[in-house]
Amino acid sequence: MAVWRQGFDAFAGGETASVEETTDRRTAAFRRTALINEITKRQEQDMTDLTGEHFIGASRRKSTDIFYAVDPSRAEPLEPAFFRAGPDDVEDATKAAAQAAEAFDRIGAAQRAQFLEAIGGQILALGDQLVQRAHEETGLPRARIENERGRTIGQLNLMAAEARDGAWMSLRADPALPERSPMPRPDLRMRKKSIGPVAIFGASNFPLAFSVAGGDTASALAAGCPVIVKAHPAHPGVSELVASAVLKAAQDTGMPDGVFSLIQGDTHETGQALAADPRIKAIGFTGSRQGGLALMKIAAERKDPIPVYAEMSAINPVIILPGALKQNPTGLGEAFAASLTLGAGQFCTNPGLVIALAGPDLEAFVASTETVLKKTAQQTMLTAAICEAYESGFNKAKSQPGVEAWTPKDLANSNQCQPALIKTTAATVMENDVLQREIFGPASIIAACETPSEIESLLSRLEGQLTISLHCADADLQQAARLLPFLEEKAGRVIANGWPTGVEVCHAMVHGGPFPATSDGRTTSVGTLSIDRFLRPVCYQDFPSALLPSVLQDYALEETPHRRDGRWSF
Repeated sequence: MAVWRQGFDAFAGGETASVEETTDRRTAAFRRTALINEITKRQEQDMTDLTGEHFIGASRRKSTDIFYAVDPSRAEPLEPAFFRAGPDDVEDATKAAAQAAEAFDRIGAAQRAQFLEAIGGQILALGDQLVQRAHEETGLPRARIENERGRTIGQLNLMAAEARDGAWMSLRADPALPERSPMPRPDLRMRKKSIGPVAIFGASNFPLAFSVAGGDTASALAAGCPVIVKAHPAHPGVSELVASAVLKAAQDTGMPDGVFSLIQGDTHETGQALAADPRIKAIGFTGSRQGGLALMKIAAERKDPIPVYAEMSAINPVIILPGALKQNPTGLGEAFAASLTLGAGQFCTNPGLVIALAGPDLEAFVASTETVLKKTAQQTMLTAAICEAYESGFNKAKSQPGVEAWTPKDLANSNQCQPALIKTTAATVMENDVLQREIFGPASIIAACETPSEIESLLSRLEGQLTISLHCADADLQQAARLLPFLEEKAGRVIANGWPTGVEVCHAMVHGGPFPATSDGRTTSVGTLSIDRFLRPVCYQDFPSALLPSVLQDYALEETPHRRDGRWSF
């Protein structure tokens, strides 16, 4: 690392000089300022589009401490340096969001829709620079990033269309019944409105679709909520580029200053301060169970507790019933291996548990899977920490009694991973919580059941899941019908004759599930229903027409889906 960075680290580490060391402290401050200026100068020369600064509303800001993105394929830092946000940055971002909240809520849904579409256009305008930077910061193939960019723009456009439609407001009007006996009824009207500023935490595994302008941000903005994004430290350059696109779109469509902010940092303190700030009214999070639970604790202990919509942990069981397994064990094994290794297994819908009856057909399925996995090249994982956690999780699972571990070769090397299988019995999985925990990466457990009833017993022991997949042939339909209540109870999305990886962005999609898959199993983070997380109902009783929100006035109700006297009108 360059000498100037080492020098900066020495003076930006947070140490405080004593009273007797005033002169040294002033000298350190002077040198710190000089080093910040040097960083800025080098960044302006070498990375004209990346400054490493935070976005506090429409303004940019430097801090004192810095950190770097790391190219996971080479384990080397990437220029430029990025500034770590401090408490003042968090406070100023939340203040700006709070000041923008009322104006943004009152902006018509059609104008917010234009804002969302403009964000997509600005992201596309970033061109190859965005794709290349994402490739360098994540190690993901360029084709995968290009596809994810398309999905991100599609999400923004879908939420724009939803904002224009207006059904999300759930407008209701129960006109006054002054002559009703024994009690008259007042005029009552209801709408759902934005809850206020929202904090979004970017995900490590989707640098675009679940990050700065991802699904959480799109749904919050569509609802009329200002957004403050805490960027994931694994891809700060991508985050800054996308943030610049969001702010350009905000300016072009006349959004209030403070409607969007981006803060960067690689420590927990920044996110904790954001979650605790009283101006934040909800949190969207995609990440580990540990991180989600930490945010839930902070939010619950606030003077005014707020909801945390956290997607955290799932093993996404796949059940293969006997008829389906007998028909095509080889094809199912090949398809399973492809789903397991997609994106180095770094998907929240990764199939981490296969449940099937023991016997020759299951053995053929496993043999087919292993054949494919032997031919699968090593893949770079997103970060060194994720790679280490994957290796640790697999090693812990394979050390449990009653299991057999299988890998093609060495498990991991320099941020690269090998797929892995744990073969055991359903009874062993039921008795061991370790075998029911997510291993984030291309590893899965094969649980052999002795009887059909053991499948039901294992399902009943499992935690909440994002998905459960059921492979069945015509001969299996009776057993499948018995299993369906278990599937509905345990997962937010149930899949027939398919694999869990791949989440369609549409109106009917549910990407959520019972705890610990998510913190609130009544919600989804993908699809148009995701907007409900950032709304609250407000009832207006006997309001003069001139004071009613425009969407609740009689002329407007006729133009928007609504419910009058209990009957829906479209």
